[in-house]
This record gives sequence, C-alpha cells and structure tokens, in this order.
Amino acid sequence: MKGLEPSDIHCVLAASGWLDLKNPAEARNELDQVSAEARNHPDVLEMRWMICENLGDWPGALVVSREIIQGAPEQASGWLHQSYALRRAAKDGLRHALKSLLAASHLFPEEPLVAYNLACYQTQLGHLTEAWDWLLKAKSLLGKKKLLQLALSDPDLEPFRDRLQNL
Repeated sequence: MKGLEPSDIHCVLAASGWLDLKNPAEARNELDQVSAEARNHPDVLEMRWMICENLGDWPGALVVSREIIQGAPEQASGWLHQSYALRRAAKDGLRHALKSLLAASHLFPEEPLVAYNLACYQTQLGHLTEAWDWLLKAKSLLGKKKLLQLALSDPDLEPFRDRLQNL
C-alpha cells in the first residue's frame, strides 16, 4: 500500500480481517482509526466502499465511490462501484447504473467487468440484444470459461441461461 504510513496500513489490514470475519461494523471502527492524511488514499477508500457494501449502506457506498472516482478517475473500480451502488441506492437505480457505466465504458474499453455488468443491467432492463452484445464483449475480454463461471450462476442473466451453454 504505497503512500500509507505503517499505522494506516495496519488499520486497513485489520479492517479487511474484520470483513473476512463478516463483521463490517468492527471493520468500520478499525478503518476510522486511519490518520486524517490517509482518509482519501485509494486503498482506504476501497476498503471503506467494501465496508459500506457489507453493511448494505448504498448511499454511503455511492458517496465513497464518487470519492474514488474523484481521486483516481483512471481506476475502473470507482466507476464499477458507483454503478453498483446506484443500482441499489437510487430511485430507478438500474437505469442510473446503466447510464453511469455506459459513460465509463468509453474510458475502460478493455475492462471485462464493465462489459459484464453492462450485460447484466441491459438484461434486467429487457434490452436483450444490447445485453448479448455486452456478453460477447465480456467473453472476448475474459475468455469463455471465466465468463461462464460468472454468468451461469448470475440471476441477472437468467434469460440467457440456455443460450450461454452454446456461447
């Protein structure tokens, strides 16, 4: 974790440990101990987002995802986190998530999770032609085996279950 002091690294790692133990409240308490200088470090923000996710705090996750984007716009994770949180936090969240991630798809044309999540969102909105196109893009980036590992158990892609077998 470049740029963090040892005490801050300890807090991030301890928070990760608490998440592994399925205790996001303790993870949040641990991460609250990082220094003021480290609060906007990408590794700290990533951990904060994971804590919000584990707590089901989607408005908080949305705020953190936007902090990640602001501080590190070149990282796809912030954009993926934002769309994930929008889907769950906002009224009409699925449409907001799609719009957000479509914008990011131009920034990250080689990021497989962008294509994969766009396929999920398009499927859930009933845009099956667009969804299939995004699945094909995800396949080209992930490979068939990895895509099938993700897609065959993903409830978002249920309408494609039979078709995926012949991908």
